[in-house]
Amino acid sequence: MTDRAKAIWLGILIANIFTAGVMLITKYAVEATLDMKGVLILSDFVLLPMLMGLINTFFWRKHKVTAGPCFGYGALNLLVGLSYSYFFMGEGYICLIIVAPLIYLVILLGIAVGKVLFKGRQTTLQISVVAAIASLIAINAITAQPGENQVTDRILIQAPPEVVWQNVTAFPAIDTKPDYWLFRIGLPSPVQSTAEGSYVGAARQCIFSNGIVFEEKIVEYELNRKLTFDITQMPNDPEILGHLELKRGQFILEDNGDGTTTLVGTSWYDLKVKPALYFDWWTQDIIRNVHLEVMDHMKQLAEQA
Repeated sequence: MTDRAKAIWLGILIANIFTAGVMLITKYAVEATLDMKGVLILSDFVLLPMLMGLINTFFWRKHKVTAGPCFGYGALNLLVGLSYSYFFMGEGYICLIIVAPLIYLVILLGIAVGKVLFKGRQTTLQISVVAAIASLIAINAITAQPGENQVTDRILIQAPPEVVWQNVTAFPAIDTKPDYWLFRIGLPSPVQSTAEGSYVGAARQCIFSNGIVFEEKIVEYELNRKLTFDITQMPNDPEILGHLELKRGQFILEDNGDGTTTLVGTSWYDLKVKPALYFDWWTQDIIRNVHLEVMDHMKQLAEQA
């Protein structure tokens, strides 16, 4: 193995060992502070990948690594990190598919900064940059908070509210394959909903594929108009649900006065992953497709009736 290859592999290994160690420290610090499992913060996906890129270029600094190979070495670094997360940290492959683009871009950013930083004898600047990033990681771990949000979707159904309502509290199994690409590659998709009764306080279950079950309780029940339920128990699933807490769901039926109904579905959730701007886009997209899968099924049943 050439000196260049040794330097590249050493940079990748040291970067991943360092990052894994810091992630474990911040993970337990944040979980202890917030008393919540599954919290992943800004430093996990932005600051630490940037440090990975800086560490890479520190070890490569004596070798002329041009821009082209940096893309490949950054991808190799990413693969090592994702493999470690999958086999040793218990992250699911759907989660890793979602985070991979963000981490890769930030690693490349770290490499670009490192190429400038380690180009000459800039010891003071180098120490300052690393110290600043380390400080931001510590501050982020201390101040991290889950983000509360909601998703609302609406569909028009060619049937009156009393017909649509028959499949709102509980609906029979969905027997068609989902269209959403994440459902198709393994993310659990909604299959059926059951309820022990049609009244406030009744237990309800939302059943997903792969044996995933959400335990729920009806908290609002207005015949032919509104159903609201709290999620009382989340399933133990290593994928998205490990970093997301669903709080409440609701269906509202709006009578349009012409024999049609507008069905409105809303979910409330706490997102435990940062940066929210990136991950909330994914979260809302997933929840929206859960809504549409269920609401389209209700629409089909009502219009057939």
